[in-house]
Amino acid sequence: MIDFVKIRKDLHAHPGVSGCEDYAHDKIVSTLQQLHPTKVYDHVEGCGVVAVWDDVCSRPTIAFRADIDALPIGHRCGHDGHTAILLRFAQKVDELWPSMKGKKNVILIFQPAEETGYGAQQILDSGILQNYNIKAIYGLHNLPGVPLGQVVLNMHTFAAASTGVVFCLQGRETHASTPEKGLNPGLAVAEMIRQIAELNNGSANLDKFWQTTLICVRVGEEAFGTSAGSAQVMFTLRAFTNSSMEQLLFRSRQIAQDIAVRHHLELHVELRDPFRATENTSRLVEQLEEIFPDCTYRLEPFRWSEDFANYLVHFPGCFFGIGSGKNQPELHHPNYEFPDALIEPAAQAFADILM
Repeated sequence: MIDFVKIRKDLHAHPGVSGCEDYAHDKIVSTLQQLHPTKVYDHVEGCGVVAVWDDVCSRPTIAFRADIDALPIGHRCGHDGHTAILLRFAQKVDELWPSMKGKKNVILIFQPAEETGYGAQQILDSGILQNYNIKAIYGLHNLPGVPLGQVVLNMHTFAAASTGVVFCLQGRETHASTPEKGLNPGLAVAEMIRQIAELNNGSANLDKFWQTTLICVRVGEEAFGTSAGSAQVMFTLRAFTNSSMEQLLFRSRQIAQDIAVRHHLELHVELRDPFRATENTSRLVEQLEEIFPDCTYRLEPFRWSEDFANYLVHFPGCFFGIGSGKNQPELHHPNYEFPDALIEPAAQAFADILM
């Protein structure tokens, strides 16, 4: 008998950050070897694993995804629990397969590198999913502060789009006694911080919400005889729709470019950890409402981001939340640990969707 709580605790004790999920990969593969999928793709674009129950690739296919990576401080987001949930669900698929064979296929995706926003695209780039007739893809995230097992839906965007932006300004160093002979970016940095910060609007409107968060500022070097000649300003930008994020990114670049030109500075812009908005397929959300009549709706998207959004560019899908307990610490808190009591109800939720 497979002990899924033990698997979850084992994964928790051996966290692997994005791109280094080797222990989780091997644990997933060894567990699947005790079950009966038609095909297991291992080492998918690194540490990804894709398990398939199919007889004909062209049959309607339902896909389910779990993220498997950890934070640098360990499994403080519950991905160890998400992995255990999908493995328990794999066992349920085994049990259901005799009655499903010939009607639909099932794909389970154990995805690395969610925390950095690159893992979903890596799975897509492998080309495996495109070989199947995927009619819907589902994913979930545990939600501290919500009663254990409570399903939480959002008809449109479940989690925000976000991206890190690094504005690199290049001027010219000179002796600190003659700053007029150089191009010091300090004043430009001050203007950029103020103007980009002013883009925050706090709107609850799905299409108008913009949030800019100052992350880091670096100007010059610790050399008191030298006037600064370079600078970096880092922001995280957030929006509730992909189109709104494009507008926010365009406006931020425009502000930075105008300031750089006015101060005779060169500007280079880098994007880091990009996440699209997790924009659900409304008809699938409505179907989940019928499956889970006791679900609750969240009117505003979560401000954190999820790279599950990349799958939704290619396939109809739905990302939803499931409560991990009212009195739990928040996600990414040093004291957070996924509750083992959620493994079974969450795996059953996937099974209810499948049937």
